[in-house]
Amino acid sequence: MTSIRVLIVDDHPMVAEGIEAILETYDDLDVIGVLTNGQAAIDQVEAMQPDVILLDLNMPGVNGLSATEIILERRPDTRILILSMHDSPEYISTALNHGAKGYVLKDVPTDEIKTAIDTVMQGGEYLCTGARGSLKPRISDGREPLTSREQQILLELAQGKSNKEVGAALDISVRTVETHRKNIKRKLGISSTAGLTRYAMEHGVLQGTGR
Repeated sequence: MTSIRVLIVDDHPMVAEGIEAILETYDDLDVIGVLTNGQAAIDQVEAMQPDVILLDLNMPGVNGLSATEIILERRPDTRILILSMHDSPEYISTALNHGAKGYVLKDVPTDEIKTAIDTVMQGGEYLCTGARGSLKPRISDGREPLTSREQQILLELAQGKSNKEVGAALDISVRTVETHRKNIKRKLGISSTAGLTRYAMEHGVLQGTGR
């Protein structure tokens, strides 16, 4: 059986080393590296090709949320599990809305991290017990909020730019723009580009753009 390739990203050496020691006891897991910040994870994700990243939420420089968005743009199939000391609903829901597949508090029993990895590898989402208990329903009107990257892309699209032009402006691939565009339409319940432009105008997205 092929081992699950796991990358640990945490700026606290004792935490990272402790998790690494735990995961290395499982025959079906291969810890391929331990990094100390989000920028390093972004820079090395394509070369390292992890299946799962255990990613600290609060790190100096590029934080876990920003790193999640950028990593998923580069390797969309990567499963990201956020590691955090914070159990507030805002932290948890924001992490999931940025594309994380799970949220695990740092004080969970050791076997729960393994359960989380197995769950996301099977295509599910995983919230540890403490996170589940504090999370409110996603949002009251049934819509998922747009991530910061999706808001940027909506602004570009609403100005009439093509996928290629948006990709060039934001330094991302056309395929990534197309994926974000589909997600934006799904979240907003809008099927056309004209509808996106209208939404942007009605919600003030285009203010200050000169259009």
